[in-house]
Amino acid sequence: MKKITCFYLLICSVFLCTAQKSLSEYVNPFIGTGGHGHTFPGATTPFGMVQLSPDTRIDGSWDGCSGYHYSDTVLYGFSHTHLSGTGCSDYGDILLMPFVWKKEGEIPSSFTSRFSHVAEMASPGYYGVRPENGILTELTASTRAGFHRYDYGAYQENGEPQTVSDPENTLSAGVVLDLYHRDDLLDFEIISVGKNEVYGYRRSKAWAKNQIVYYWITFSEPFERYFTLDKNNHTARSGAKMAFDFGKKDNIKVKVGISGVNAKGANKNLTKEIPHWDFEKTRDEAVAGWDKELSKIQVEASSVEQYTVFYTALYHCMIAPNIYSDVDGQYRGRDDKIHSTGGDWDYYTVFSLWDTYRALHPLLTIIDEKRTNHFIRTFIRQYEEGGLLPVWELSANETYCMIGYHSVSVIADAYMKGIRDYDAEKAFAAMKHSAMQDHFGLAAYKKYGYIPSDKEHESVSKTLEYAYDDWCIAQMAKEMGKKEDYEYFLKRSQGYLNLYNKETGFFRPRKNGGWLSPFRPSEVNNHYTEGNAYHYSFGNQHDLSSFYSLWRPYKNQVEIKLDSLFLTKQKMTGREQADVTGLIGQYAHGNEPSHHIPYVYSVFGSPEKTQERVHRVMTEFYNDQPDGLIGNEDCGQMSAWYVLSALGFYPVTPGGNTYQTGTPLFSKARVALANNKTLTILAENLSEENYYVKSISFGSEKSYPMTLFHATQKLKNQSITGIKEGGELRFEMTDKPVSVKQWGASTQKKPSFLLISGDKKTFRDSLKISITDGFGESTEGLYYTIDGSNPS
Repeated sequence: MKKITCFYLLICSVFLCTAQKSLSEYVNPFIGTGGHGHTFPGATTPFGMVQLSPDTRIDGSWDGCSGYHYSDTVLYGFSHTHLSGTGCSDYGDILLMPFVWKKEGEIPSSFTSRFSHVAEMASPGYYGVRPENGILTELTASTRAGFHRYDYGAYQENGEPQTVSDPENTLSAGVVLDLYHRDDLLDFEIISVGKNEVYGYRRSKAWAKNQIVYYWITFSEPFERYFTLDKNNHTARSGAKMAFDFGKKDNIKVKVGISGVNAKGANKNLTKEIPHWDFEKTRDEAVAGWDKELSKIQVEASSVEQYTVFYTALYHCMIAPNIYSDVDGQYRGRDDKIHSTGGDWDYYTVFSLWDTYRALHPLLTIIDEKRTNHFIRTFIRQYEEGGLLPVWELSANETYCMIGYHSVSVIADAYMKGIRDYDAEKAFAAMKHSAMQDHFGLAAYKKYGYIPSDKEHESVSKTLEYAYDDWCIAQMAKEMGKKEDYEYFLKRSQGYLNLYNKETGFFRPRKNGGWLSPFRPSEVNNHYTEGNAYHYSFGNQHDLSSFYSLWRPYKNQVEIKLDSLFLTKQKMTGREQADVTGLIGQYAHGNEPSHHIPYVYSVFGSPEKTQERVHRVMTEFYNDQPDGLIGNEDCGQMSAWYVLSALGFYPVTPGGNTYQTGTPLFSKARVALANNKTLTILAENLSEENYYVKSISFGSEKSYPMTLFHATQKLKNQSITGIKEGGELRFEMTDKPVSVKQWGASTQKKPSFLLISGDKKTFRDSLKISITDGFGESTEGLYYTIDGSNPS
């Protein structure tokens, strides 16, 4: 529960005195720090290298992946790197903690302090806390440097206030630098320069097996002496823990630059970005940076809670990936060598691609084409310098976490939307290279068209995701005129059908050519990635029309299959899987494989059920409390789903050019596009009860009621305007579900695919086939050719 405190009110009063409320004021960085959200509340800038945040966990436990959890009560210090919402632990580099010497010459037994949320405050670009020791700590950041401000004036000893600067006592202000903190320390260096600067590096091993961070620390006051300490706080000749004594000082500021290149780069980052000692100036610049980014989407919400949830979600979408190149363009590559961008673009790190290809990267193609281009340039560099496109790259290390090669989805999605400020030929070569490897079951996948369960674990999920990635490669190959590649990868993308079992209607593991038994679709086991057969029942997001053909025996409706997912009373069985949360039936919103599924109703002509499911998820699984995320944030994916869904549409198949419509959450939203145009979204008659869509129009044209295009599309000899051109997207809302057949004649259009079927699976000379639309209905008025000429 959120608590209002004197400290909180003091900070808020500054905001309330401003003439105009800024969007960053709606952001609550504590959302996601409780439950299983795994976010951090500290100071950072949009996509910044530095995430300066409190550390309350010293282990890599599940709910401590970000280094902080809202349930904790002990503060270990403030480190400069953190991961937002991941399922594995890393970072927590270069930890500082202010303390007070209780007796001259005596080393404290502990540098930790208990704290309470009553004395804690966080907002974009700022974090402050007054723990039980009374030392007020405030943090802010630039892109590549952190800024600390310590006030020792309210220090408390045994509950009694003490004045450090009082000459009558023996108290002395101190700061500890801890390079042991959290993951395994492999190597380090601490070198002092004069009496107010320290530099060095920290090389560690955790999720990233060889991570190195260089740092340059500058103190506002000279230190009088320092002690090196070991893990147990005993004096040592060379320890990775150092305590600095500043004497009788009530206020000390600390600036810390970091770099992946060298200490000189860390110093250059610091002096370029924070050349002064004005804490408020740095904080104001951070806030201005957040306001600029958040203003790309402006909504008119019905409550403060709606504003808070939405803008915190958008904030979380802009924390990662992180800039990894220094101010001069230098960066550490995947080959552990130093390279340069030339200074005209930014190189990035922290690519949680199994998660973020689904919604985060598609969102950024709408509001941030420049960074999207830089991401893909980064991918190409990682391919050139490390031999492979990133899978889950972290701080110049490939973790190979999760499955698939979803860099290809991000590249294809951008390319098909006309975002192409990179070497497309190199990008395509890198995509093919990733697809032609033999690791992680790819050898079997290429040989059999699927992965047998005895050849690779998580065989069903990997087959489905490889097939989707291959479809992405095929789409880009077709657009680039690479016919042979297009045909090869399109054929490969159909391999997932080998795992469809018509008796059960699920994708099942196969072994020795047969079906692996026993089979329970609710069972979480080693054949699926963080899920079960229910969660992957719509895993072929690239080829949903083939699914319709597979499910025709089920009363000719995919809707029945979808309903069984959301309405089943079956409970999950099998191994414990902490990722699988946010259940509606067997639908699991807390984990990414389910995210597109509510929109599949719309693909197959039941948009009213998409609206029901999406509205329920938006209103029940997201709130403004610390446990306001139903599952891991996963570097922005959980929030990106919400942001796009709240606008009223979602990319079921990234790598294409379409979005499926859902139900908007706001009466009005304005999206600033990269081409300086504006997409305005209006929801007429919207209310808590009126979340069903009665009609949709886009500009002067009637759009497909369930499909929007990103770029303008030619279809059936007419041009359909894409949202990239800006304009007005208008939803008319009502309180009752409206089926496709109830839509007005001018808007009653259906998904653009055909079902071609015959009564036999194989034939020698000829086969009689039937052609229907995607619903098995009449094709009267439909014209087609089979030679590529225009139908007449």
